[in-house]
Amino acid sequence: MVEDEGGRTPEVTRDQPRTAGPRQTWAGLPWPVRTAVTWSACLVVVITGLWLLGKIAVLLAPLAIALAGTLFLAALLDPVLRLLRRLRLPAAPAALLTILLLLGILVGVGVLVWNLTASQFGELSQQLGQGLERTRDFVTSTLPITEEQLDRLVQQTRDGLSGSAPDPVGGARTATEVVGSLLLGLVLLFFLLKDGRSMWHWVLRRMAGPRRDLTAEAGSAGWRTLGAYSRGTMIIAAIDAIGIGLALVLLRVPLALPLALITFLGGFIPIIGATVAGAIAVLVALAANGPTTALLVLAAVIAVQQIEGNLLEPLVMNRQVQLHPAVILVVVTAGTLIAGIAGAFVSVPVAAVTWRIIDTVQRHRTASTA
Repeated sequence: MVEDEGGRTPEVTRDQPRTAGPRQTWAGLPWPVRTAVTWSACLVVVITGLWLLGKIAVLLAPLAIALAGTLFLAALLDPVLRLLRRLRLPAAPAALLTILLLLGILVGVGVLVWNLTASQFGELSQQLGQGLERTRDFVTSTLPITEEQLDRLVQQTRDGLSGSAPDPVGGARTATEVVGSLLLGLVLLFFLLKDGRSMWHWVLRRMAGPRRDLTAEAGSAGWRTLGAYSRGTMIIAAIDAIGIGLALVLLRVPLALPLALITFLGGFIPIIGATVAGAIAVLVALAANGPTTALLVLAAVIAVQQIEGNLLEPLVMNRQVQLHPAVILVVVTAGTLIAGIAGAFVSVPVAAVTWRIIDTVQRHRTASTA
């Protein structure tokens, strides 16, 4: 820098240009650009986080499904455990007896259904063949399609299904993962029933101040929601199975008990499960007894589902469990894509509990700041 005659450095005049700092550059941008940049950065962060969570969920899908199913069964069986504890039974025998009761019911129902319907499978295979022939004649006579085109379409569908079938190695690995998840779930269920409350109290004792009260409140709300969902869903699924099974018996549709059992299991997948179970019942009635019986079964399925949605669900389900149907569809679809049928079973209770915990935390913070 050049000095003047007195040896002093001349001051920088205001007319000389200065280098703008990052803050000045950001402030100089128009507000739509700043808003777009901010939202884009947040969106990138959120999408990256969801992608990482999805990758972790896929890698740990068997463990996550086992944990979710264990919590669901523990909430379902909690009243039985508390009843046994009131009878002065120790924690370990009470938990073991509760699990044995669950396994006894499942095995007993399976054996009963098999003994009552095993003789009907051979007859049903013939009736399905006749029903498919009637369906084929109806399609070719009603729609603008020839028998050759329909046969070609059926063959392409069969080839696609056979091509997408898993290889023996993949099937064996999947079966091993399923068996391992079931065994892990049973062991975790025993320890959760035996020591669940003491483990939760241990977690709370490690916290202090307002965080402890918030955690206790959110955990209690989530557990109540899971218990209300599990018991309410089981009651509604049982009523659906009884109603549709009774209609199938009155209409003399074969395999009424297995179809009622499928309806009961489908009731644990909201919206989609009931629809699929009803469609299976209608197809079996069509193949076995013809279109008139199929229409009557369809009417019975629709009537039972309307009674369930408009009367039973508001009475049985707690309001804090209810989710919007659009949310349920998205959650069930996401769970199915991640972990198949098991993911569809556990996705809705996980979403309901998560939402209840978030809502409890928000209400607690609002009350504390008011």
